[in-house]
Amino acid sequence: MSGPMGRGMAHHHDHGHDHGHFHDHAAAGTAVSRLGPALVLTLGFVAIEAAAGWFSHSLGLLSDAGHNLADAAALGLSWYAAWMARRPAHAGMTFGYHRVGILAALTNAVTLVVISLAIVWEAVRRLHEPVAVHAGPMIGVAAVAFALNALISVWLHGGRHDLNVRSAYIHMIGDALASLGVVAAGLVVLFTGSPLADPIVSLVIAALILWSSWGILRESVTVLLEGTPQGLDMGRVEQTIRDVGGVLDVHDLHVWTISSGLVACSCHVLVDHQHVRRGQEVLHKVSSELGHHFDIWHTTVQVEVDKCESSGMYCDMTTAQPARVPPAD
Repeated sequence: MSGPMGRGMAHHHDHGHDHGHFHDHAAAGTAVSRLGPALVLTLGFVAIEAAAGWFSHSLGLLSDAGHNLADAAALGLSWYAAWMARRPAHAGMTFGYHRVGILAALTNAVTLVVISLAIVWEAVRRLHEPVAVHAGPMIGVAAVAFALNALISVWLHGGRHDLNVRSAYIHMIGDALASLGVVAAGLVVLFTGSPLADPIVSLVIAALILWSSWGILRESVTVLLEGTPQGLDMGRVEQTIRDVGGVLDVHDLHVWTISSGLVACSCHVLVDHQHVRRGQEVLHKVSSELGHHFDIWHTTVQVEVDKCESSGMYCDMTTAQPARVPPAD
């Protein structure tokens, strides 16, 4: 890349690759250990709940079983994505496989939308043509489902900072609330004899699924489009860089997410010719400020020197700053 006409440039690059890869590798290992047991428990219960829903003719149970099955698939996909993210980078994949988890989260969210639409379709049909429901099995199995989903949610809670794990975590929270709704519908059927509560609760479950999946869908698409990380104030980022001593201006500023917990930044900063010998110091300061204020530890900073030719100095040089580890939380 070249600077504006009439300016010399000093190319300084700061890379936090080592820290970023270490952090993501550790996070992926934690995700694998949390997702595996959750997957096994969910698969076992799906079979039981589906059989009970079929026996009791409860759409609420069947829709909850379908949601749980989607969760099992989501957990399996998330587990695979976390396992893939631990693979090292190579010449063909210089950033490694970090974004496999983002693709998994996107797939999970789209799957949930499809399932919710199918539930709405069947619920509307049952509102017009009610089907008799056996309340006893419906209540019992849904109560067990609520307990199981709540347990898995607590288990996944510690890894929710990772978008991949959070997509599975939100699945489980949604399942727990959906199961609670099925219990309520079963009680209504038990005491009133009306089967309409079952499809009505199913519609509520479908709405809940859509609501819970929207945030994951939006965030994963934003990451894949390399949009600005959610909640990051780019104005503050730019001003923080400008406030560094010796920096006259900043342009070509880009901040994007590589994967959950790994945010990258690249920019050009302009310094006056009196600070050219302090270019590395300016670089260190910019990188440090971005890390401590915005948790951006993977930065590439190109330093351009104002009025370089008039100073009679050699201004085309490249230096590298070693990766730093951010302070412990």
